This record gives sequence, structure tokens and C-alpha cells, in this order.
Amino acid sequence: MGSSGGSSKGSSTVRYAPYIETEHKAFLTQTNAYVDLLIDDSPYADFTELDVDDGFFGVGYTLTSFPALYDVYGKFMAGLDVEALWRQVYNATVEGPEVNDMVSAESALLDDEIEETSLPRFQLGMRNVNAVHTSSFVIGKALIESAKVKQLAKTDSELRYKMVSVAADRWKTHLAWNESVTKFYPELLKLFVSAKMDIDVHNYELKKQNALWPFTVLDFHKANLGALQGAVSTASGSGSSTTQKAIGGALSGAGMGYMLGGPIGAVAGGVLGLASGLF
Repeated sequence: MGSSGGSSKGSSTVRYAPYIETEHKAFLTQTNAYVDLLIDDSPYADFTELDVDDGFFGVGYTLTSFPALYDVYGKFMAGLDVEALWRQVYNATVEGPEVNDMVSAESALLDDEIEETSLPRFQLGMRNVNAVHTSSFVIGKALIESAKVKQLAKTDSELRYKMVSVAADRWKTHLAWNESVTKFYPELLKLFVSAKMDIDVHNYELKKQNALWPFTVLDFHKANLGALQGAVSTASGSGSSTTQKAIGGALSGAGMGYMLGGPIGAVAGGVLGLASGLF
């Protein structure tokens, strides 16, 4: 083990103590077995790419499947006719089926009141005075019916008058909702774009790590080869991560420590190498 250099005047060789070179050779033999075992066994080979589109829009849909930002703004704000919206909300509230059902229910109650109470009482009174077959009886029944119609009309008008304020509140809520949509929609788009970029970086990073896995393994092997020169930083891809540097430093330190002090020296050297890789 050692290194040599040459020039026009001669050459020189750097050698280490035999026991160091012997231990280094044994160390390389052991680590080379791991290199052969791991170089074709990338842990990134079976990773599943994340698809942010499915998470946001559902399977089979993309961003273009939904309205563009300015389409939403034009629909909910720029092209909104507030007067037409008021008429729509007013008619749906004041003239809605719920109001008509309430008026119909009140009419049925008044009919029951007339049939079960008012009319029998009137007929009994007219019979007592022998006036059932007179014009007074007919006029009396008409007055009872007229009172019912007036009461129903009053109830109807009061109910619909109260619904005007409800319609106004609904109209305001509708306008506020439209404004909220135009504010929230771009935020949702920004969230999607941000998530899309993060997921793409994640997927591309794992693809890169998978493609460079053999070089990553060989990079650590290179560090083991240079263990006699001390801890050597490894580099894979565009730059080593803190974890890679720490592992490289720990392996190199452990190798040197093992050659100098056996298992105990390997532990101490590994700790020192790990610390040097983290800082």
C-alpha cells in the first residue's frame, strides 16, 4: 500500500507501516463485499411518485379542467348585475314556495275555524230567531267569509313584509360570498402551484438519487480507499448532504481507528469522523 510519484530525475514511493497496510487491505476487502452487495440494490428503485393533481382535483382531472382565474373574477364580480341579483333573491325569498305554503296553511286554519266554530254558532243564532231562510242569513255568511279573506290577506302581507328584510340579508350574504370566492380562488391556485413545485422537487430528487445510487456507493468506497490519508468528504450529484458527509466521515474514521486500535479504536474513530462530518 502507498503512493508513488515520479519525475525526470527519479521516483519516490510513500509507504505505511506493514500492520497499517495489512489492516487497510482487510478493511477494503470487507467494504468491497458490501459495495458488490449494494451497488445494484438502490433503495430508491421502487419509490412511487406523488401526484399532486389527483390530491387537489381528483383522479383524471387537471388544473385546466376548472375555470381560469379571470373567468371566476368575471363571473362573480365584474359581470355581476347587483339589481338582477336582488330581484332573483327577492323573488326566491318573498315569493318562494315556503311563504306560499305558510299562507295556504293559514287559510286552512281559518277555514277550519269557520266550519267548526264561527258558522255553526251563526247558524244556531239565526235558527233561534227563525231567520235561517232570510236574506240576513246569506249576508251574515258572506260577512264571515269576507272576514276570513281579510284576515288571510293581512297575514299574507305581514309575512311577506317580514321576508323583505330576510331577502336583503340574503342578498348581502350573496355579494359577500362572491367577493370571498374571488379572494379565495387565487389563494387556492397559489397553494396548488406551491404544492406542485414541492412534489416535483421531491419526485425528481428521488429519481436522481436512484440514478446516482451506484456512484453514491462507489463514492463511499473511494473514501475507504483514501482512509490512510484521513477522512475524505464524499460528493454525489450536485453536492453532498449533511447525512452523506457524516456517514463518509464516520466510515473513514472507523477504518482508520480500526487499523490503529482494533474494535475500540474503530468506535472512537467513527465517533470522531461522524462529528467532523456534521460540522
